[in-house]
Amino acid sequence: MTDLPNEKTNLVAGVRFQKIGKLYHFDHSQFPELESGDFVIVETLRGRQMGQVMGFAEPDPEREIRQILRPATPRDLVLRQHWEQKQPEALVICREVASNIRHLDGVKFVEAQYNYDGSVVTFLFSAEQKIDTQVLEKRLQRKFEAKVEMRQIGPRDVAKLLGGFGACGETRCCSTFLTDFSPISIKMAKAQGISLNPSEITGMCGRLRCCLVYEYEQYVEARKKLPRRNKLVGSPDGEGRVIDVIPLRDAVVIRTEDGTRKTVAREDIIPIEEFRKLAEKARQPCDKHGDGACECGKPAGQRQADIVAAKQAEQSVKSEKPKEKSEEESDTKKTRRRRRSRNRNNKKTDEGENKENQNRRRRGKRRGRRRNNNKKTDENNNKQDNS
Repeated sequence: MTDLPNEKTNLVAGVRFQKIGKLYHFDHSQFPELESGDFVIVETLRGRQMGQVMGFAEPDPEREIRQILRPATPRDLVLRQHWEQKQPEALVICREVASNIRHLDGVKFVEAQYNYDGSVVTFLFSAEQKIDTQVLEKRLQRKFEAKVEMRQIGPRDVAKLLGGFGACGETRCCSTFLTDFSPISIKMAKAQGISLNPSEITGMCGRLRCCLVYEYEQYVEARKKLPRRNKLVGSPDGEGRVIDVIPLRDAVVIRTEDGTRKTVAREDIIPIEEFRKLAEKARQPCDKHGDGACECGKPAGQRQADIVAAKQAEQSVKSEKPKEKSEEESDTKKTRRRRRSRNRNNKKTDEGENKENQNRRRRGKRRGRRRNNNKKTDENNNKQDNS
């Protein structure tokens, strides 16, 4: 056993369980002599599996890292080869048993996988909906001594297992070098100018092609530096409108005034619209002036200081007008108060005079009554004397 440098002992081993599959990290501190390409036995969620060390990387502190149980022996490799030869036979048996179950008519069984020692057999199948496989597992368990497991996979994984050729005539990317499937959207096809015809953007799996993501970032970066369509630009052949953009060639196609089409590289493009806007802005007078003389050609009275003074004068006029109004309003209020007081006094005097007149009338009536009473008493006295 040779002593390895500290740099390698601090790393984790990347183990792959399939030829084209994901890498899983394991701690190899107990076996520092391991090298890339060695086979090891590890414990996973699906039991003991045999994998191949593909390299070493720095550990991720957020993930739990398990230990490598032991390096694989020649006997383990022979057992793995033996059980791999029995996988097609196990798949045929699974299909025959599933054909007798009604609710499994639309299920496609793709592959059977034994682990290295044949203790676990996993059947991979695809379906449009989630399938209950308890009945199938019970029936298969009677035919296999190994533990039976069922795993449902998607259409991309099915295409990866089956292999074959793509629309480009080459072997499918998923079965050649893709270890993981990236999210793909219609936006990627639009950015690359690809027709949205389903036959051109979908792969053999019925999903969007994985190759749409390969050049998407280059297209996005290139389009940021190139003018958009229908924009007026200049070129060595004259002015023209952009009718097409070629991001990968870093060029655009323009239509000149005489109707001809020209391909112009980005270095030869002249942004005419931007230059014209700058020229118009340069012709306009400057709007930043101090109290001194202006050198931009703006006429007198339009300097910044003049504008500020005019605004201050307007504000002062507005502030004076309300004062005058307030004085007029105060005068009118005073006159109104005087009139009210006069009216009140007049009312009081009228009321006093009316009361005095009423009192006089009452006094006169009383006097008249007294006189009448006195006359009656005198007449009665005279009648008595005569009698």
